[in-house]
Amino acid sequence: MAATSVAKIFDYPRNAWYVAAWDHEVTRVPRARTVAGRPLALFRTEDGRPVALADACWHRLAPLSMGKVIGDEIQCPYHGLRYNADGRCTHMPAQETINPSATVPSFPVVDRYRYVWVWIGDPTIADPETIPDMGQMTDPEWTGDGELIEAPCNYQLILDNLMDLTHEEFVHTSSIGQAELSEAEFITSHTENTVKVERWMRDIDPPPFWLKNMRDKFPGFSGRVDRWQIIHFEAPSTIRIDVGVAKAGTGAPEGDRSQGVNGFVMNTITPATDRTSLYFWSFQRNYRLDSQLITTQLRNGVHGVFGEDERMLAAQQAAIDANPDYEFYSLNIDTGGMWVRRILDRMLAAEGRSAVPLPTGS
Repeated sequence: MAATSVAKIFDYPRNAWYVAAWDHEVTRVPRARTVAGRPLALFRTEDGRPVALADACWHRLAPLSMGKVIGDEIQCPYHGLRYNADGRCTHMPAQETINPSATVPSFPVVDRYRYVWVWIGDPTIADPETIPDMGQMTDPEWTGDGELIEAPCNYQLILDNLMDLTHEEFVHTSSIGQAELSEAEFITSHTENTVKVERWMRDIDPPPFWLKNMRDKFPGFSGRVDRWQIIHFEAPSTIRIDVGVAKAGTGAPEGDRSQGVNGFVMNTITPATDRTSLYFWSFQRNYRLDSQLITTQLRNGVHGVFGEDERMLAAQQAAIDANPDYEFYSLNIDTGGMWVRRILDRMLAAEGRSAVPLPTGS
């Protein structure tokens, strides 16, 4: 496949569900988060329902996230105006009549899969049934933990990173990288709003990360393995990666994974601004469910791996900003990422916005 140029930094769809926070981060104390360019004040009502309001008081635009929650309302920290979950002002100090225009935008918000999801676009089409599938986060047959990375880069750079895992050979040499990643063939397929990239590496030596996991389940394991990476993208920015290894020749490629270890790397990326992203991830596994030690070791191990990615993505964003006249080019390994960009292009076009690069410094 000949190299082709592509635009570097894209805008983000607004008619979509994005994760604003882990569910435990949203409490009775207001929290500020920016989702797809919209600053939000997040809090919970007395019965635990999440609320997402624009983080700017109607009166003088003071950040509501700096205020406090009283009952089911949030009070502005500047002059004491209070707003209910619908964003309507219910109290104005020093006057009895409340201006009927005193409202702030309220956004659809849902607790699901251990996350708080927010829709900042047209609220009339916000259907919770279209929240991307992250079932392994709450399925009792899986367990795990994760973190939030506040990544200093455009969200599509993270999507590119996750859709092409051959970079592991070069960025993650001490943990999950190996030469077979670049040598193995892969199959890419897609639908209107999903992309799948599947890669199998048969009869190879396990890298350190996976050797440890095999020994967690099968003490004393040694030998060669079959390794798989099956990437599932769902628009606009959720990627579940089915990963694992099994003893070589025991039927994993045909569906029998009983002689191996299986994990799901769960990723959902929220554009904050055109150059910052909220990267929520978790590593879920379906073995040794009762071991908190393994859960913590896996979280810490993946934290180290993703720290290497974060440094590369920050450097990449800096290089993009320093070289606005340079273009991206795509290779065979970018096929999955290119389909992701086409899906996002269509989403932007459906909102009446052009899928053109954001100007440098915007």
